[in-house]
Amino acid sequence: MKLAEKAGADIVLLSYPPQFWPTTEQEIYDYTKQFCDATELAVMLFPIPLWGFERVHPAGMSVELVRRLLKDCPNIVAIKSEQGFPLPAGLCEMYHHFRDEVVISCPIEGDAIPLMSVMKLQFSGTSNTQWMSTYYPRAFDLAKNGEWESAMEMYWKVNPARSANGAAAQSYAGGTGVLNRTMWKYQDWLAGFNGGPLRAPAMRVPDRLMKMLRQGLVASGLPVTKDPDSAYMVGRNPC
Repeated sequence: MKLAEKAGADIVLLSYPPQFWPTTEQEIYDYTKQFCDATELAVMLFPIPLWGFERVHPAGMSVELVRRLLKDCPNIVAIKSEQGFPLPAGLCEMYHHFRDEVVISCPIEGDAIPLMSVMKLQFSGTSNTQWMSTYYPRAFDLAKNGEWESAMEMYWKVNPARSANGAAAQSYAGGTGVLNRTMWKYQDWLAGFNGGPLRAPAMRVPDRLMKMLRQGLVASGLPVTKDPDSAYMVGRNPC
């Protein structure tokens, strides 16, 4: 944290280590407060089923726990709300209770744009959308500035790519709590980013999923490279 401060960072997304195994809300509170107290950075709270906090409360982080943390940790400035993911219940609950106190972030593109018809969302980050090129920031900006119908037109146009991404994610996400970053990097490469190997250990991307993800972009009319998939493993700027 101190190194990040010296490097010029101004906000941190708070995660919890795999070895952290709380059995009470007090333990979650204590860890989170000690973390917040130790830094001058702004903190984005991150309730999500990845941490296993559902053994303590079905929501992982309850309204009562979040309210207590916001009261006692003034540098918590935002909540990346994913309690109960893939359902939007956590987002709705956090928005209902805390939208006037902190920034509520919906990181799921497929949820954020439709929900902006009833929610004044200010920020969405992060969740594997740069492979859709400029679509998401443009659509988010439209919805944020009162042009929700135009945002939804864009939303449906890219639905083939969204559906391909969802189908590919089902091949690895269930039960592991680990994202296939190799696949995410491949998706970015399709849209023009560098690509190239990740340091070990890293997951693989089957050819069948590569083809599906590529065709989803083609069907959506989004930019997609014509380079062969073999070039992804080298990257556009190799050492």
